[in-house]
Amino acid sequence: MSAVRFLLNGELRAEQSVSATMTVLDWLRGIAGLTGTKEGCAEGDCGACTVVLGRMRNRELRYEAVNSCLMMLPQIDGCAVLTVEGVATADGTLHPVQQALIDADATQCGFCTPGFVMAMLAYQQGAEPPSDALIHEALAGNLCRCTGYRSIVDACRHVAVDPSDRRGVATSQTATALSGLPASKDYRSGGQVFLTPRTFAELHQALAQYPDAILLAGGTDIGLRVSKNREAIPVVISTVAVTELAAITSDAQALTLGGTVTYTQALPAFDAHFPALAALVRRIGSRQIRNLGTIAGNLATASPIGDMLPSLFVLNASVTLASQSGQRTVSVADFVTGYRKTVLAPGEIIATIRIPLLTSKHCFAAYKVAKRFDQDISTVVAAFLLARSGTTVREFRAAYGGMAARVTRASHLEAALSGRAWNGDHSPDLASALARDFTPMSDHRGSAHYRMQVAVGLLRRFQIETTSVAPARVEAL
Repeated sequence: MSAVRFLLNGELRAEQSVSATMTVLDWLRGIAGLTGTKEGCAEGDCGACTVVLGRMRNRELRYEAVNSCLMMLPQIDGCAVLTVEGVATADGTLHPVQQALIDADATQCGFCTPGFVMAMLAYQQGAEPPSDALIHEALAGNLCRCTGYRSIVDACRHVAVDPSDRRGVATSQTATALSGLPASKDYRSGGQVFLTPRTFAELHQALAQYPDAILLAGGTDIGLRVSKNREAIPVVISTVAVTELAAITSDAQALTLGGTVTYTQALPAFDAHFPALAALVRRIGSRQIRNLGTIAGNLATASPIGDMLPSLFVLNASVTLASQSGQRTVSVADFVTGYRKTVLAPGEIIATIRIPLLTSKHCFAAYKVAKRFDQDISTVVAAFLLARSGTTVREFRAAYGGMAARVTRASHLEAALSGRAWNGDHSPDLASALARDFTPMSDHRGSAHYRMQVAVGLLRRFQIETTSVAPARVEAL
């Protein structure tokens, strides 16, 4: 058994006695006595539990905001953890981020303020430009009931604009200290086991030894089992340290993502090759969620409202599944077999996701409709891919989530559009085709009638955006 070792506000800490599935938030508040970090929702929505996590990536120390309520303690092994208590200097001088919030009168009850401090700190350390869009994105994972946000945004804008305020926390001493920490591969406490293999061979060996173990990548979905349900999961195998699963590569044909690539890590590649998908990804949770959550994890949950799935369906993406007996490749469309069911066999993991690149003849779009723009589960999520010969549809693919027990292609719609003229005219028969493809359910996110109207409306949006003489975004009209 090995201890979990990490830096907490610059101080080396080691833990070897608490539950393997204790959340980082519970450890901070209950064991370390650092109660500035708050619990608001325990599901990664409110941001009150935000801390900044420093991790070595390609020999570089990177700081990111994360939700401590969704992380199990062994996940911070080898990391630098910053909480609101460690932001000011030892003599009590406030960090410029803290001072900016005071100067902007950006606090009232103060419950959410520590989370905002940490989200702003991570944004500031990234040296991003002070655009309103980026500030909104950086703060979208933090909720406040009191201020109305304008003063908080003003404070964030101030620390982004003034380079003198960018006091470094990513020091060479921290990087050196982290590089020297022994890795915890096998953490055990009270009958629980948390394994963190470093290679494919170690991962497959762990899966063979514990075939019923829970596989953990980012934990933004599985984390709810410990934060909300308080489950003491017997065996967890984390994939995040397996070096072979971390690669992002591209060639003339496709973009390939390793099984532990997070949304944040994938975004630059999506921006370059699939801008519409990048825009959708920025609505998947918050930065705190995207800094932990993985593309492969979104696939493996096989949720009928998984935001990535419709796009991967229409882009003809495929996954390589690996086990001790070898590898096999299946299309994403065949990977998902039913409600939260996949073709993954015991001992198999998602090694890579391959997404064919678009050609100049393709138009691709992805849309999400939810009750909130940010941080909300989809009511309907859709993706479309179109190729034309002149004005005639040569190829059309459509996939929807939120319309059935699993994400699926709209085969009747695709057949109805094959070979016909593509224009912005409303065609009632297309709505009839969609009605043959789906019989949506009604729930608290939307009625069956509403979902069908949304599905038709998203198709109309794609038609308008791809046939307008001038570039058009329907949401901006």
